[in-house]
Amino acid sequence: MLSFLLPLLSFFTPDTPAAPAPRSRTFTFTYAATVPPLPAGTDSVELWLPVPHPDAYQQVSGLTVKTTVPYTVRTGQYGNQLLHLKVAAAQAANLRVEMQLEATRQERLNPYLTSAAPKKARRTEAADPDMARWLQPDRLVPLDDKIKQWAQEVVTKAQAKTDLEKARAIYEHVVSTVTYDKTGQGWGRGDIYYACDARRGNCTDFHAVFIGYCRAVGIPARFSIGFPLPPERGQGEIKGYHCWAEFYTPTTGWVPVDASEAAKNPTRRNYFFGAHDENRLEFTRGRDLVLTPRQKSAPLNYFIYPYAEADGKPLTGIQQTFRFQDVK
Repeated sequence: MLSFLLPLLSFFTPDTPAAPAPRSRTFTFTYAATVPPLPAGTDSVELWLPVPHPDAYQQVSGLTVKTTVPYTVRTGQYGNQLLHLKVAAAQAANLRVEMQLEATRQERLNPYLTSAAPKKARRTEAADPDMARWLQPDRLVPLDDKIKQWAQEVVTKAQAKTDLEKARAIYEHVVSTVTYDKTGQGWGRGDIYYACDARRGNCTDFHAVFIGYCRAVGIPARFSIGFPLPPERGQGEIKGYHCWAEFYTPTTGWVPVDASEAAKNPTRRNYFFGAHDENRLEFTRGRDLVLTPRQKSAPLNYFIYPYAEADGKPLTGIQQTFRFQDVK
């Protein structure tokens, strides 16, 4: 009887293995900022801190804020959340604001690229109301004729026809020709001309080229920034930010990309075209940001560190610390 059933069972068994379940990570995160001594004659100070937002790949709960003055948490551009306060100078000097929260971050895998099942559209995300914005230039990522020419040369050389092929060609070009190197001057601003000229920089520079080239050939692409967590579970201080990108095609939906991580770890080059690991916490999306309420100075290049204005002028010297502790 069993020998008769075995052929039938094998007929109904899928030919391709199921994709592994996405990994996840739960941790507490502490973000603290201290206002420095103020210039003489300052009347008032405004302070903005980015607050991580929940989405399909990260849950945020238990936000607590420790400070001695009133504050608000508001929603701004692109769904970004911001903590804001405005106080008289007498209250602001050496003012400390500490946020603590618990987050669960899921590994993000685009099913079109990472599933073993037949290739077909598997869009599950809601439409992005800011889609048109992700085809437009940023201040440091213009879409002028030179950028369009360079982007077109990349996709033409790769003989890329579809949007997915073009995005892959741009990704491979960036990972192959830009070096992760935080020395000298100019890196870290996400200036596409700097990155294309120097061929080095940090994550901001890598993704300026990737996003700019994608937009230049008509592919929507967007920028996100947050903090990296070390792969090893535990606790500790985080010294600086990390940023990444996504691009969109009607077939695949949004596809996660991390070109700088791929450059630093060549063994994961294929992985980071279509995936973001769980070792990160996203805070804000987009560049050239207008805060809520609006700051007096120019839009921010990106928003991950505390930003303050004294009587409407940018205030530097804010002390900041960022810490994590894994829960499970």
